[in-house]
Amino acid sequence: MYVNLGIGMPTTTANFVDPKLNVYFHSENGLLGIGEYPEPGKEDPDLINAGKETVTVKTGGVIVPSSMAFSIIRGGHLDITILGGLQVGANGDLANWIIPGKLVKGMGGAMDLVSSVKRVIVLMALTDKYGDKKFKATTELPVTGPRCVSTLITDKALFDFTPNGVILKEIA
Repeated sequence: MYVNLGIGMPTTTANFVDPKLNVYFHSENGLLGIGEYPEPGKEDPDLINAGKETVTVKTGGVIVPSSMAFSIIRGGHLDITILGGLQVGANGDLANWIIPGKLVKGMGGAMDLVSSVKRVIVLMALTDKYGDKKFKATTELPVTGPRCVSTLITDKALFDFTPNGVILKEIA
């Protein structure tokens, strides 16, 4: 299985998957086969994920140019992307690339990912730092991808998005 990990909470996913499983984590900056975070003192500053954190590369992993990493995305070769979210709408819309009026270094690969992968999993807190809900009837922020979210995992609950609507699967 080939799984893209977005920045923020998603980057920690590799630490929770048994390394013996045949899962290769992908990063838009050119890594395919991201392993766990390195032990303190064993960091390699040249091995970083999309969030600029040092990582390891598992056996069989490769380092490729960013253009090749995006070809993997756009070619439909990834099974899942795990992304952070600013807002998710009840219809599965995802907003995660910009807050109007805030400075952004770049769009990243979220738009390519949500339009090219088989399954989109979003990890985010259910509320923002002001207590406002981030899972909304409709998104208020610009949409990264319409009706693309398959699963939403928050600190409070897990939701699946189906053709028949949203299903609450678990409560924390």
